[in-house]
Amino acid sequence: MSPLYAAVLAVIVLVLLGVALYRTVGVKTKADYLLAGRSLSATVLVLTLLTSWIGAGSLFAGAENAYKNGFAALWQPAGGWLGLLLIYFIAPRARKFAQFTLPDLLEARYNQAARVLGTIAILFAFTAITSYQFRGGGDVLHLIFPDAVSPTLGTFIIAAFVIVTTALAGMSSVAYMDVVIGSTVTVICVIAAPMLLVKAGGWSGLHTTLPHQYFEFLGNFRVGPDGITEPVAMGVVRGLEFLVPTMLLMLGNQVMYQKFFSARSERDARVSVIGWTLGTLLLETLIVAIAVFGRALYPTGEVALHPREIIPYTARHGLPALMGALLLGAVFAKVISTASNYLFSPATNLVNDIFVRYIAPGASNKRVLAVSRLAVVLLGCWALYQAVYAESILSKMLYAYTIYSAALTPVVLAAFYSKRATAWGAVSAIATGTVITLAWDNAALKTALYIPAIVANRDAIFPALIAAVFALVVVSTFTRSPNAEQLAAGAGS
Repeated sequence: MSPLYAAVLAVIVLVLLGVALYRTVGVKTKADYLLAGRSLSATVLVLTLLTSWIGAGSLFAGAENAYKNGFAALWQPAGGWLGLLLIYFIAPRARKFAQFTLPDLLEARYNQAARVLGTIAILFAFTAITSYQFRGGGDVLHLIFPDAVSPTLGTFIIAAFVIVTTALAGMSSVAYMDVVIGSTVTVICVIAAPMLLVKAGGWSGLHTTLPHQYFEFLGNFRVGPDGITEPVAMGVVRGLEFLVPTMLLMLGNQVMYQKFFSARSERDARVSVIGWTLGTLLLETLIVAIAVFGRALYPTGEVALHPREIIPYTARHGLPALMGALLLGAVFAKVISTASNYLFSPATNLVNDIFVRYIAPGASNKRVLAVSRLAVVLLGCWALYQAVYAESILSKMLYAYTIYSAALTPVVLAAFYSKRATAWGAVSAIATGTVITLAWDNAALKTALYIPAIVANRDAIFPALIAAVFALVVVSTFTRSPNAEQLAAGAGS
């Protein structure tokens, strides 16, 4: 273990802890804790949106995808890019609505049942996302301290740090830590990517070292579980199984809406999307490229057995000491930031959508803050449990994205853009999307239902999404139309 790596890591930890402690002083009310006092400028929003979106899902799951499929791994971030094109128009509506959580919108536009079911779906999805941030952070600590910290011990250490810093100051802590992390990570990746390309022999060296599929539109997506090459259509379906959940998570992401609710104004919310789009295009592409360059440099050995570690492994072994330490530290910081965002968000749901809404409507700010911090701790422990028993970050990512994409995104978009979607249509869609996603991994159930193998062997996104949208449309057709007050909530007025 190099003292340089330890020093960089120590600086990052101290800076993040310092930001959390400093921002804690200003937290006095529920709005301060949950929405940073609705004071975030466009610049802060850009960096916190960018940093919360790109975490272990990109740095580990996306990198694992790139290690196996080459540049075809860009199908995954492309879903986010498509989602951002639509978010530009959604952001001002979200800020105009300006509540605390996404279930606030679900109740205002639909009913209480939609709020409760939406909260349940968010808890499942976001604790799963938090769990693989913990797992990725544990991998990073193991790479830095291979003899002293096992991946499991590293996971526990990361979880403890994230839970403490997130519980301290809430959204204010999360957002301003993101400012530090987002700007640092972007600069380091811009410098590291060309250095690794040169070390891999440039483009000609890559083409010599890597299989030709790594430079094709579908990569290895056409190779089935049995190793047989499938028709092009099946490769496209596999690509869409990465693109569609990412796009729909982006469109319905509560973390994003909470940031927009925290914006200083509607203009700040809209302007932030432009910067977020440009930053995401750049950083996601660089992450895939760094993973592909790492695959060319390290095609065998330990990292081939654990391809999710390719970016931190390449930082540790493929770059000069200082740059490697900075890139590894940046990965570490990004994982912490994303974990904080996705841990804080469902904690907000438990407090605002369950505790304040049903248990203690008249609770004081002091009591709400105490319960909020307790919720962070409890959900953090649940996410840690999932992290310890998760087999694959990539599969965990797809599971989390699918729950959210199928259960919530269609209902959220309908709230903003459909005058015909009804309360019970929304309830049926949320329930259908959640249940199908949770049940899809049960092979015995799929056999009992006589689901064809060509469907049963795919990920859950399309069955769950199609069923949820079908339920939304059909039930809305046969139930009473929303009233004027409900439609006004969706319009953000």
